[in-house]
Amino acid sequence: MFEIRPAAARGHVSLGWLDSHHTFSFGEYHDPRFVGTSVLRVINDDVIAPGGGFPTHGHKDMEIVTYVLAGELAHRDSMGNGSVIRPGEVQHMSAGTGVRHSEMNPSADTPVHLLQIWLLPNTRGVTPAYHQHRFPLEERRGRLALLVSPDGREGSIAAHQDGFLYGTLLEAGQTVTHPLAAGRRAYIHVARGSLRVEDQTLEGGDGAFAADLAGLGLEGVDAAEVLLFDLP
Repeated sequence: MFEIRPAAARGHVSLGWLDSHHTFSFGEYHDPRFVGTSVLRVINDDVIAPGGGFPTHGHKDMEIVTYVLAGELAHRDSMGNGSVIRPGEVQHMSAGTGVRHSEMNPSADTPVHLLQIWLLPNTRGVTPAYHQHRFPLEERRGRLALLVSPDGREGSIAAHQDGFLYGTLLEAGQTVTHPLAAGRRAYIHVARGSLRVEDQTLEGGDGAFAADLAGLGLEGVDAAEVLLFDLP
């Protein structure tokens, strides 16, 4: 099975300070056909205007990954963490028993573009935790680099969930392959550029579900930045 989730079909909200596209049901956008896949529950494609952001709010029992594409995002939380996330960095927060945080654009003139990703935890009620790690773009060019995993293998961030998140950058004609073990499925999200997979072309914002396949071959068409989720 290979099914494309077109960018234009996603949920959309525009609040002035926020322009967001929702791959899966989120907030006031609800589509019973798209409430997530496996443990992946949220991919929000957010652009936050200068000076805007999410004021302090709470989360519980969720694994939250933030992937910045452009600009800078300032983070503060009830664990005492304060940091700025930039392109090439991945932020992870285990909400566990409960955490409060804010995510703001500190710039006076530059928007920040990010992906907000939520995954269901495999253990509830864990002690909240925070990680931020830089994955140099050079190490993702032409290869699938493991960013988040259940056990921190290959220098990835360890999270309390059963999926594997990979990232890659593919120039035109560059290819990578990813095997899918029996019973596993995948979700591909094209952050920007264009990609060819399973004889289909995906553009920025497009996604695709894959299941019952031995593996996936990805080919860059036009400077593609891609996330691949390997899911139970």
